[in-house]
Amino acid sequence: MSDWKVIEGGLTAPKGFKSSGITAGLKPSKAPDLALIYSETDAIAAGVFTTSEVRAACVDYCRQKLQTKSSARAIICNAGQANAATGELGLQDALDTAEALAKELNIDADSILLASTGVIGQRIKMDILKNAIPQLVAELSENGGEATAKAIITTDLVTKSIALETIIDDRPVRIGGISKGSGMIHPNMATMLGFITCDAAVSTQLWQQMLKRACDKSFNQITVDGDTSTNDSLIALANGQSRTPAITSLDENGQKLEAMLTEVCQHLAKAIARDGEGATCLVEVEVTGATDEASARQIAKTIVGSSLVKSAIFGRDPNWGRIAAAAGRAGVQFNQDDLMIKLGDFLLMERGQPLPFDRVAASNYLKQAAAGEYLKSDTVAISVSVGNGSGSGKAWGCDLSYDYVKINAEYTT
Repeated sequence: MSDWKVIEGGLTAPKGFKSSGITAGLKPSKAPDLALIYSETDAIAAGVFTTSEVRAACVDYCRQKLQTKSSARAIICNAGQANAATGELGLQDALDTAEALAKELNIDADSILLASTGVIGQRIKMDILKNAIPQLVAELSENGGEATAKAIITTDLVTKSIALETIIDDRPVRIGGISKGSGMIHPNMATMLGFITCDAAVSTQLWQQMLKRACDKSFNQITVDGDTSTNDSLIALANGQSRTPAITSLDENGQKLEAMLTEVCQHLAKAIARDGEGATCLVEVEVTGATDEASARQIAKTIVGSSLVKSAIFGRDPNWGRIAAAAGRAGVQFNQDDLMIKLGDFLLMERGQPLPFDRVAASNYLKQAAAGEYLKSDTVAISVSVGNGSGSGKAWGCDLSYDYVKINAEYTT
């Protein structure tokens, strides 16, 4: 049984946070496209960003800020233009955004972090953004979480949001989060953005370490299409407004906070994978028996990222050979005589030997999962064991459909 419960409120469930999301006119569709997350007090800030050599201006901006300052008050995110591969002018746009927002909030520009999403190579429409900032600030609300979640999405079909609460030293502590992502998802920290709010008091170094570990077990374990983005950003703010004692080590309270942070990140990451462009189902791969956790996670992500595996799932074909081949090319050593593969409840291979199974029933399992009918779930479960080691790990993805090609063939047209 977990030490936390799901609560209402999403991003603004933690104390001392407000947020907003508006339609500024940055998107041609006139959908919501500008979001703001605001802490009423200084918050410890942590971030994990894309490892791509081609990065958005907001990524370089945030990296630099977090190297020199450990706190922040606000995060502004525009959707529509990625402001990536835009050179010095793009960086100046980022600086101007922070200055304009700082003036409206009456805070230091160094207390503002930035995120962008949209078409690579396009600068932010700065006149539109600057003109919208007064409204963005005016609409800040303790009930603004859903509006904020809507304002950061692009090709997403649904918003992604969650809030959890636990008890630390007899006081409630909350973590809220939102994310966006549907295509160009293969994080190596995908186009994904994640924003986390927390009202616990936690030391700067520990908060960064917690976020990195949580990211490795969540956002870095999802894939839709194998494409890492220029804009991937996961930013977390902890403002201490729960009034609990500061957490400075991985003692009981520290472990409880990190476990809840990881759960929030995994929920948001799975929501991205489930909402993959053109997807009909979520795919969860669990690997056990590896020599260590990192090896298990690597095998799991290789399997869930295989175009052949993803295509077979979309075709409702229980082709376990593709799963075995993906595990074998993951770059992790194991004895193939130890390999076990299950698809749902169907045991397909054991001790390296193929087993007879009901192909029609297995195919129907995939069909029912895609329709959300199998035990009321839309998840295809793949279990793989590679030995007797203690390492285990999970990864999440989706099937690869005809619609994925259609969506991305028409993305900028």
